[in-house]
Amino acid sequence: MADGKPECIPFYPHEFIQREAGLGLLDYSSMPVSGITREDFDPLERERLRQMIGRYGVDQSLIGLDDTQLEGALWLVRRENERLVPTVAGLLILGRKSIIRDKLPTHEIAFQVLDGTQVRTNEFYRLPLLKAFEKILDHFSTRVVEDELQEGLFRVPVPNYDRRAFREAFVNALIHREHTRIGATHVPLETDGLVISNPGGVVEGVSLTNLLVVEPKPRNPMLADTIKRIGLAERTGRGVDLIYQGMLRYGRPEPDYSRSDKTTVVVHMSSAAPDVAFLRMIIKAEEQSGVPLPLDSLIAMVHLRHERRLDVNELARAIQKSESAARAVLERLTESGLVEAHGVKKGRTYTLSAAVYGKMGKPSGYVRQAGFDAIQQEEMILKYVRTNKKITRKDAALLCQISDDQASHVLRKLNKNGKLKLIGSGRGAYYSIS
Repeated sequence: MADGKPECIPFYPHEFIQREAGLGLLDYSSMPVSGITREDFDPLERERLRQMIGRYGVDQSLIGLDDTQLEGALWLVRRENERLVPTVAGLLILGRKSIIRDKLPTHEIAFQVLDGTQVRTNEFYRLPLLKAFEKILDHFSTRVVEDELQEGLFRVPVPNYDRRAFREAFVNALIHREHTRIGATHVPLETDGLVISNPGGVVEGVSLTNLLVVEPKPRNPMLADTIKRIGLAERTGRGVDLIYQGMLRYGRPEPDYSRSDKTTVVVHMSSAAPDVAFLRMIIKAEEQSGVPLPLDSLIAMVHLRHERRLDVNELARAIQKSESAARAVLERLTESGLVEAHGVKKGRTYTLSAAVYGKMGKPSGYVRQAGFDAIQQEEMILKYVRTNKKITRKDAALLCQISDDQASHVLRKLNKNGKLKLIGSGRGAYYSIS
């Protein structure tokens, strides 16, 4: 079920192909389409295909091929009984509109602009894939509004939606949709953000808890490879990383996939106002290092920006990696001066550094966070003594997850301030309420 619990349901014959595709046992996009020939391809779409290959320049070896060679190289046709028969991928990319409607009635793409309950735009398309891509991209581009950030000699655009993040999310929806299931690939622009959804749940082995680290597992491998070779999608298969970077770089919340279920994948990309001070800080950090901030580091910085304090366990869950990987990320950020560590061992936590808070124009934020450890430790010790009547240095160290020397420092401070009194000396010494 959608909540992860098992359920017992009928398994109908028409669902066999869906299940095989979800398990990675069948590539529906590579299957031949009966009843049509290459004559059912649209010459205008062939030209559009060549223009896109030339424009995006990913696989230049395709440019010099004739039509038959190009279609074979991209698996838009396959040989069946000495004949070249269009595949599902070929029909989607080059097919005439009428043929697509007849042979692939599930293919549909919708773009909507919603203002609360009011529908401002409601366009549905049953067009060849590349033409539909350009249509939706045009709809989206007209609604992108950019401000500019002056950083040194350069002007950095600050859009309400990151174009590259949208493109990757939309292309992902196109190549991962389940073509045997009725339903449109929806792109509604809502009041609080942009939503992209496609029919077909996540494939076997992929979940919301491993989305950032799992190996790419496209539902339609042949179609995915074709789209990548044309240049519309990230060839490494890490388009999800680009979606995250396009959101987090501007201090916005990470893309939200929580509305996805077993039949639909849904991603929500927030239209929250950008955090210009955070963006400026990221740009300066990248200028100093000479390389873009890695995604894991960017996730850590955004979580620290919003949550103020972070430990290794929390970051491990956020980046979907091991605790050792998360610790390495935090230590690298500490070495670079972006993050400061507080405490030791299991009690070690991290905050943004004083320099970062200063660059963001919020130096008081650092003072509040840096002073939090000491205040918390004192309160924990006092509460322990009120309950247990006394506390030793070893008890305090275990309680606060700090070293013995740090525990002695806190206890001496409480003694000096008159909140605790020292009883005895040496190994038998302890502290009690004054």
